[in-house]
Formats: sequence, C-alpha cells, structure tokens
Amino acid sequence: MRCHYCDREAAYEAEQSGVVVGLCADHFRERVEELADDEGLAALSERIDVESSENE
Repeated sequence: MRCHYCDREAAYEAEQSGVVVGLCADHFRERVEELADDEGLAALSERIDVESSENE
C-alpha cells in the first residue's frame, strides 16, 4: 500500500468503515504531532486523567 499523501510505501495502515488509508512514517508522525497540538485532544487527555484517577 502507498502513503495517502505521497508515493512512498505505507508504514502504517488505518481502517474505518471499510476504508483503508496508508501513511508513510513521516506523514504518520506529522499527523500524530497535529493531534498532539489539538486543544480538543488536550481536553480529552485531561478528562481521561481525571477519570482514571477516580477509578484508583
């Protein structure tokens, strides 16, 4: 499988609802960094931390 963004070999594949998308290592890293910078992800992370500490 090829990367969705470039023509390199995909190192990672993701599937949702039967659609498979491949990402090379560089583009995978870029997408993860974008998610890490996302405020919504930070809020979710804080919520998970709160919920996990309540279960201890």
